[in-house]
Amino acid sequence: MENTTEVTEFILLGLTNNPELQVPLFIMFTVIYLITLIGNLGIMALILLDSCLHTPMYFFLSNLSLVDLCYSSAVTPKVMAGFLLGHKVISYSACAAQMFIFVAFATVENYLLTCMAYDRYVAVCKPLHYTTTMTTDLCAFLAIGSYVCGFLNASIHIGDTFSLSFCESNEVHHFFCDVPAVMVLSCSDRHVSEMALLYAASFNVSFALLVILISYVFIFITILKMHSSSGYQKALTTCASHFTAVTIFYGTVIFMYLQPSSSHSMDTDKISSVFYTMVIPMLNPLVYSLRNKEVKSALMKVVLEAKLFLGL
Repeated sequence: MENTTEVTEFILLGLTNNPELQVPLFIMFTVIYLITLIGNLGIMALILLDSCLHTPMYFFLSNLSLVDLCYSSAVTPKVMAGFLLGHKVISYSACAAQMFIFVAFATVENYLLTCMAYDRYVAVCKPLHYTTTMTTDLCAFLAIGSYVCGFLNASIHIGDTFSLSFCESNEVHHFFCDVPAVMVLSCSDRHVSEMALLYAASFNVSFALLVILISYVFIFITILKMHSSSGYQKALTTCASHFTAVTIFYGTVIFMYLQPSSSHSMDTDKISSVFYTMVIPMLNPLVYSLRNKEVKSALMKVVLEAKLFLGL
């Protein structure tokens, strides 16, 4: 890091300074985080224990749960500590680590949702070739590729952000070390860094959305051509959970980055950030468990086995 860098720690200003809201917000985020932990760990455990769920769709879903758990855990515990203890200071290296983990796993989620869209496309449009297309090797390649893209993207952002000098304010107007919120504190010329951030984020989101949209265009065309009501219903059920997850994730991203500049504010950014750092990781396991018969069946099987084991 450059010798001109003087800032050794940052102060996260958080969501609010109102003391009356500290305890209610701590309780709310604690509940959200506990549901996130239980939901995502539960999904991963179910998929691991039930052989019926050892399919490409649930392989990607288990990775999605792992990713949700990781990037939520990078942010939420620090926010909870800030509400409970009032400790909002984060060291330079801890800020970089938090930013890296969040960016890496958020990008991995972006590409995992893309992989799942392709999986749903093959399942609906080419059902007879599903097992020969979605092989173990292909699934592993897609998953590993998602992680490589995520960690590469995070490395670019971290290198880009922390190559700048921080020698003035160290107050981050956010509740975690988000890239734009930290970058704006730099006393260096950050034009190139901001452009690199914009191009990288635009490419990742645009490419993923393009693949997802193309997949769903073919899926909907195939569904409309179906004459059997049972086949129609099965196809809709197959895609419902993933489509819901995609809508929630990218709806938040579009709201965050494509709103008019006149309505753009730091408070709006914070609210949007709460949604995609804490709420989405909580909602995904609920979406896939409440709207998926196979997950419900696996859960009931585990509950019955547990009751038999305990002699209840």
